[in-house]
Amino acid sequence: MAKGLVYIYAGDGRGKSPAALGRAMQAALEGRSVVIIQFLKGKGVGNSDFLKRMEPEVKLFRFEKSDENYEKLSEEKKQEEIVNIKNGMNFAKKVLATGECDLLILDEVLGLVEKGIVSVEELRGMLECREDTSIIMTGVKLRDDICILADEVSRIETVKFKVWE
Repeated sequence: MAKGLVYIYAGDGRGKSPAALGRAMQAALEGRSVVIIQFLKGKGVGNSDFLKRMEPEVKLFRFEKSDENYEKLSEEKKQEEIVNIKNGMNFAKKVLATGECDLLILDEVLGLVEKGIVSVEELRGMLECREDTSIIMTGVKLRDDICILADEVSRIETVKFKVWE
């Protein structure tokens, strides 16, 4: 029986990924290991020196090759990236099956379902491999058939936004 919990941070507001990263830092401070896999982020935070300094407690992976946002890619490049994304999902399933970490963050994985790259059934199958690993999934759109897969769902809403100077 799976003991790890599934959390979702969704909504059109800003702060879903930073909230997940905050949970990653909290877990690392508690001596737990974290794997973060980013999807659909373009360059994302993969080059972050700060996150690299957090290894081996926090490991960040990004399987997409393009630094450009997925939406801006040509159809040919999108097809190439779909193969890379599927590799990332297979890696996530392996991480869960082997119990490689205590917390797995799938950043923007809900967008993969929205774009038809990953099905809800594939997502469900991956979550069933989790045993003791807790999972955080982020994304903009939250469907009811995904919502029922989670133990806790947080809707992130931006009330006011001002760019840092």
